[in-house]
Order: sequence, then structure tokens, then C-alpha cells
Amino acid sequence: MKIIDLVKWDAPNYADDIYAWRFPENELSTWTQLIVSESQEAVLLLGGQMDGPFTAGRHTLTTQNIPIISKLVGIPFNGKSPFTAEVWFVNKAIPLDVKWGTTDPIQLQDPKYGIMLPVRAFGQLGVQIDHTKKFLMKLVGVMHVFDREKLVSYFRGVILTRVKDMIGKMISQQGISILEISAHLNDISERLKEQLSVELSDFGLRLISFYVNSINTPEDDPAVEKLKASLAKRAEMNILGFNYQQERTFDTLQTAAGNEGGGSVMNSAMGLGMGVGIGVPMGQAVGHLASQINPNLIACPKCGHKISSNDTFCGNCGFLVQEPAQELVACSKCAAKAPKSAKFCPSCGNPMQIKCSGCQEELVPNAKFCPNCGLQQG
Repeated sequence: MKIIDLVKWDAPNYADDIYAWRFPENELSTWTQLIVSESQEAVLLLGGQMDGPFTAGRHTLTTQNIPIISKLVGIPFNGKSPFTAEVWFVNKAIPLDVKWGTTDPIQLQDPKYGIMLPVRAFGQLGVQIDHTKKFLMKLVGVMHVFDREKLVSYFRGVILTRVKDMIGKMISQQGISILEISAHLNDISERLKEQLSVELSDFGLRLISFYVNSINTPEDDPAVEKLKASLAKRAEMNILGFNYQQERTFDTLQTAAGNEGGGSVMNSAMGLGMGVGIGVPMGQAVGHLASQINPNLIACPKCGHKISSNDTFCGNCGFLVQEPAQELVACSKCAAKAPKSAKFCPSCGNPMQIKCSGCQEELVPNAKFCPNCGLQQG
């Protein structure tokens, strides 16, 4: 039987991405030397119980510093009393490059543009083992090595659930567009760090840092391509100085020119277009063309929609363009014309609505008899 006198985490077995490592041998003598390096802690697992943690330095495993050994009944082997025990080393350093990311895009509706877009998120975090015993009991268990890959695998579900929930709230509740959410990465990172710190502490871990480095959409997604093309088109129209409706009107004129009988229309449009000054916006030119093609059209004062000059209300927004025509009557005193519903003449102030002196029925101007009671007026 091989009796171990020295236990340490050798450099070849030590790596920055390993959080916990179990010493491969478990037959230890009662005066085994345990060497713990800086940024490490060690725990002795004996008989299902943990003893430690042992901090940096040299430790002799005797009954003086490990009381649990005194409960064992050892058999002497060449003056040595061996016992079976496991030694775990824990890396207390702070690796800051633990990366995480969404495996599949999240489908969210953009509050600004109203379309469904796929959203991805990526970032990194830094954790430190804060409570060695709790970390070994709740996470490591019977594994020989616990590294960065296992850490990310254990907490990927928790991290992604919190990230998806936070991004969804920022977009839906605060109305932030998916294409503009990158401006809020710092705020999102701080909020997620507060939430995840509580959950990781239950496993003996302390969250040193948490960063959301990127929230984006796949460039090759059809919905993303269509939205970006529309935004580019809108930017182009803004630069040229006309809107979508005006562009469609201009396209209609071009289409009419290509149809039979449309040449005269387009020729008139081209002729009028030659007189447009360089500084006149394209939208004004298109509106001018439309009014020349159909002179009976006028622009709604509120929305600019083209309507007939005889329309009372705008067919696009319902705005009252002009007062409806009213029947006019002559004033009995000055003969000026006034609406039939007017109570007084707008020219001389003479009462327009006369009542019967007998029954008080309203009479039309210049009535000689009351149509209700027949009383002669005058």
C-alpha cells in the first residue's frame, strides 16, 4: 500500500480555468504534509465530513489540527497509521473571461416598428469562490475536476433566463427599439448583476462582474434585412425632402407615362418640372404636378391630401375644408343677402327672423300673413 506523505496542487495540474481539483490519492499518513499555495484553499473530506478550509501555507495532518482523525482506528504499517481521506483544492483566483451567450435568437416584437425580430445577446462574467465548503457540497460533489466549462454549463440556464427576461422588459415596458437597445447595455448589465449575485451566492460563489457586451440581430435574417432596407429608403427620402406618399405619386406619374395615352401627361409633367427651381423640394414639385393635371383638386389644409374643390370634408382625415352652402335670403330693410338661419342682418343689424304678433310663430322675411294662425302682419 502506498502511503502519501505530501499533498499539493502541482503546477502541471493547475490552470486558470479550473475552480476545484481533487488530489488523486486518498491513502494518507497521520503526519501528511498539506501544502496550499496562494489564492488556494484546501478541504479534507473524511468519513463523509469536511474539515477545513486550510489556507495558504504548510499544514501537518495530525490529530492536533484534525480532531476527526482521533476517532479512527488505524493499523500500524512501518510505524505509520494510514487513513482514507480525500483532499480538495479550490482556486480562489478571479477569472474574468467566463463568456456566455444565447444559443438561439429570442423572437421579440419591436415596439417602434411593430415587427418580430430575432435578438441575440453575448457577454462575460467573473466569479470567485467565496464559501469553499458550500461550493464543494452544492456544485462539485463527486467530480474530480470542476472547471470553467462546467460552471457555464451549470448556470447557463439561469443566466439566459434572466437575460431574456430583462431584455424583454426593456423592450416591451420601456418601448426601447431593438435596434437602439445597445445604448442601454450598461444599465442592463448592472440590473442583471444584482439579480444573479443573489442566486450565485447560494452556491458559495461571489459575482465579481457581469457584462452584456452585445445585443444584436442576425444580419441574414429576412425580417432584419427588410427593416434595414426600409430604414435606408426612409433616410434617402428624408435627404431628398419628400415622403412616402409623395414618392408613390411620382411613381404613379412614371407608370402613367409608360402606358398608352400617358405620354401627354408625362410631357406636361416634364415641362412643368423644368420650371422648378433647384432649391424647391421634390415634394412641392410633385404636388404642383398633381394640381396641374387635375385643376379641380385642392390640398387639405390639415393633412395635405388632394381632394375635390367641391368637397366639404377631407376624405383622408375628416377635416372641415369649407362650410356647407346655405340658402340666402334678402334683408327686408337693406336687401343685403344673409343665410336663412341668421337672426340679424350682417349688414344693417335688422332682425331677420320675425315672429307673429299673435302666436309668436317664426315668419319668413316680408311675410304678410302668419302661416300658423292667419293673422295679417305689418
